[in-house]
Amino acid sequence: MSFHRMWRDLAPLGRDPRTGGYRRHAWTPADAECRAWFRAEAERRALAYEVDRNGNQWAWHGDPTVGDAVVTGSHLDSVPDGGAFDGPLGVVSAFAALDELLARGARFTRPLGIVNFGDEEGARFGLACVGSRLTAGHLTREQAFALTDADGTTLPAALAAAGHDPEAIGPDPERLARIGAFVELHVEQGRALDLTDHPVGVAAAIWPHGRWRFDFHGEANHAGTTRLADRRDPMLPYAATVLAAREAARSAGAVATFGKVAVEPNGVNAVPSLVRGWLDSRAADRTTLDRVVSAVERAARDHADRHRVRLAVTRESFTPVVEFAHALRDELGRLLTRDGTRPPVPVLATGAGHDAGILAGSVPTAMLFVRNPTGVSHSPAERATEDDCLAGVAALTDVLEGLACR
Repeated sequence: MSFHRMWRDLAPLGRDPRTGGYRRHAWTPADAECRAWFRAEAERRALAYEVDRNGNQWAWHGDPTVGDAVVTGSHLDSVPDGGAFDGPLGVVSAFAALDELLARGARFTRPLGIVNFGDEEGARFGLACVGSRLTAGHLTREQAFALTDADGTTLPAALAAAGHDPEAIGPDPERLARIGAFVELHVEQGRALDLTDHPVGVAAAIWPHGRWRFDFHGEANHAGTTRLADRRDPMLPYAATVLAAREAARSAGAVATFGKVAVEPNGVNAVPSLVRGWLDSRAADRTTLDRVVSAVERAARDHADRHRVRLAVTRESFTPVVEFAHALRDELGRLLTRDGTRPPVPVLATGAGHDAGILAGSVPTAMLFVRNPTGVSHSPAERATEDDCLAGVAALTDVLEGLACR
């Protein structure tokens, strides 16, 4: 089956041999290798290949200008030391599903597109779903131009270095108007399917989520000669805030994570002058999320005041709750159960953001999840069995046949 060959060809690209994880950050050489793989797969099938103004890759079976197209796909970039399945499973499955439809002799009544959205993870520039956000108009050109990576490289500079025109980026309503439905297949990033013993599920919604930057400004000083009573150490309120975030999330049934921190001057023998931590928080509804973040900020300010440290909190991104199109979601359920002749598939919400969530305000979108037996994601330990991956391909094939070949 073509799935196995594609998975084998893609697997080595951007893999760190020391950790076993992937470092396919946007607009880096590893990302370029993945993009070259996508183009080669499109050309192997004689699909019409194009790169849009925001760097997203598209492969078309049929003429997309006809409109009402069915599009599937995901992304190929990764978080630092990410797993093999998050994103690539959706892209590989899209090509494999098309192969199966062609092998069946399916007659397409709508154009079918396969997409690789750029910079979905936000690992390099700190903002997730840049390619789809730009396309949908959720990220302005000015905001995009202000994005920088840890080395100070701006997004426009990175795009230019990768051979793309940064002056062209921006909303692409004409492209979105061609799409009648977008279906993204993704490995589940939790254990809900494993607990229900189903290999494939349908997404109901994406929890509201956001990222907040907490800047604790203290005073740099000598670690060996400065009395504890004289210190203005920003690490102390930061550490207390990390614990406060865990407690606030636990009590609200939400999640909150400080997963990234930067310290200045970052010396072993120096009291820091600045500790900057990024909070990621998600909850089932906006009210709960606001309550959690407010509790974390109150705790941070209390601890900062106690240690004579100045605190600044900045919301860097926010995505409201996404309810996937009910009609399309129900249609997926009907297609996967074959009008009730098969057992129903689970319908579940997720706390993870996706390009499908970004596009949901512009086009009808839906998602399929493939079982992850460990529930681990954004880690080399991320897993999906071969049988479950093939079950995902089969499910996507049935969905695409029902949507695009009627």
